[in-house]
Amino acid sequence: MIKVMLIDDHALFRKGVGQIISDNENFEIVGEAASGQEGLDCAQKLQPDMVLIDLNMKGMDGLETLRRFKATDLDARYIVLTVSDAEEDLLEALRAGADGYLLKDMEPEDLCTNLLKASTGTTVLQDRLTEVLKNALLEPATKKNTSDSGLTDREHEILQCLADGLNNKTIARNLGISSTTVKVHIKNLLRKLNLTSRLEAAVWKHQSKPRCELSGCCPFGPDREDWNFNNPPGAPGKPNAPSQQAAPQSAVPSKGDGIARR
Repeated sequence: MIKVMLIDDHALFRKGVGQIISDNENFEIVGEAASGQEGLDCAQKLQPDMVLIDLNMKGMDGLETLRRFKATDLDARYIVLTVSDAEEDLLEALRAGADGYLLKDMEPEDLCTNLLKASTGTTVLQDRLTEVLKNALLEPATKKNTSDSGLTDREHEILQCLADGLNNKTIARNLGISSTTVKVHIKNLLRKLNLTSRLEAAVWKHQSKPRCELSGCCPFGPDREDWNFNNPPGAPGKPNAPSQQAAPQSAVPSKGDGIARR
């Protein structure tokens, strides 16, 4: 029987996953921990065959917990069980020595199937993460140089929501995900953008919006009648805005001129 230990800072989640695993005759839950340090301390006594680690925990996060486990002499398989499908988190977990990377939104019956595979020495990944890993390995040099190129589509959506001033509950409702998942995505995008707060992210998003090179003097704006397409405002050596000069006196027809033209 495979002895399993759970490390997750959400008690309700630990109980739910523990029940799913305990219902399978191949597994036995030998311990639970609410933090990385507690898990490290308990594992030395319990000697589990497999450790499930949440990635995002208060205090010591899952990656640091995993690195410290790998530095011990505990002979176990380490599976990251998280809500984050970010490429960077996946790669960092594998680099840290994870034997598997599974998402918390997987079907309950698939959890034990993957854990059984992991117990035989197979590295297990959530199905949809194989494409993420493939892209990361095949296209590392083709990444865009823009600072937000590392964001996932979902992180781009949430970044726009932050720029729109939405709170986590509203973002979760609009995108059809949980508030906890929103928090994880925000944490990931802040790290990727090297920012420290959601306010900074909102400001950054507004400042990084692409602007027209002719911003402020667009030919389709309210002053379009004054636009000279052959001599646009802002051109080198030209005025920055259409001038409103009065017509030269000579251009104003005189009464005599009018009579002469009749």
